[in-house]
Amino acid sequence: MLELDGSEGGGQLVRTALACSALTGEAFRMAGVREERPKPGIRPQHLAAIEAVAAVCDAKVTGAEAGGSGFELEPGTPTGGEYGVAVGTAGSVPLVFDSILPVGYALAEPLRLRATGGTDVKWAPTVDHQRSVKLPLVRRAGLEAGTTVERRGFYPVGGGRATLALSPAEPREIELADRGELRSVNVVSVASRSLEDAEVARRQVDAVVDDLEVPAPVESTVEYAESDSPGSVVLVRAEYEHSLAGFDALGERGRPAEDVGAAAAEAFARFDAGGAAVDEHTADQLVLPLAVAGGEVAIPRVTDHVETNAGLIRAFGGDVRITGGDPPRIASTGGLGSR
Repeated sequence: MLELDGSEGGGQLVRTALACSALTGEAFRMAGVREERPKPGIRPQHLAAIEAVAAVCDAKVTGAEAGGSGFELEPGTPTGGEYGVAVGTAGSVPLVFDSILPVGYALAEPLRLRATGGTDVKWAPTVDHQRSVKLPLVRRAGLEAGTTVERRGFYPVGGGRATLALSPAEPREIELADRGELRSVNVVSVASRSLEDAEVARRQVDAVVDDLEVPAPVESTVEYAESDSPGSVVLVRAEYEHSLAGFDALGERGRPAEDVGAAAAEAFARFDAGGAAVDEHTADQLVLPLAVAGGEVAIPRVTDHVETNAGLIRAFGGDVRITGGDPPRIASTGGLGSR
């Protein structure tokens, strides 16, 4: 059984360990989960990810409980079918899906995972970022997946519902070393139905468009959705000649909609001024598909998430290399998950 240290990273280490274990058949014990975080230990969204992977892989799990500092998992064989999991809080549904997504490489039959919780919350990719930026990129590595949203879930209540559909996948080398020229920008703004009279979603879009200075077409979408608690989110999706990138911002009580839109526009502008092929948040999520399929990705910078994620994948025998340069790159010859 692999002995893993979860203290030097966040929940990404839990999710990566779960996926690596499912792919390789290697059992592991993780200690010190999120030990250095303000609220250490296993949070509800991590517990939901553990439960989801354990169900899909018919795994034996020991010690996994909310607030706990460690757990063990001994995986069986990943199996397709219908599964469901409830985060129970506004914890991130997209992050739960992240733990299952790489399992597509080991499936013989399609899989559907329904989850309830937060679809658009702090410290996590929004559901729009996942389905319109990350999923199109991992499809280049062979993973065939799609996410549908039945109900939005904002902090603090959650109550969102979404479904991940995952098909059996064959690895394909992914090459994202050069993004090419900017082709188009799409702005998606969503707010709770209760915020429609205040035109929150429209004001977020207008703020983004006012701040954009790009030589490419700009399209926008405004949506109001039912939710258990008020909230809003805006995503700037940039399509380049060879790649995609996304930049989102969340509305908060007391934060003007104009400031939300301006924050997303500013994040895009910083990225566009550099030479990376993918945005910072997508970068660490592509490390595992790279370790399976092989290839190279140019990233904005080498974050702690990228380094700790790569280190954990190496513990499972994966080949992941991080090189310096402007921009830095993640590369792999692939091969992880050949049971």
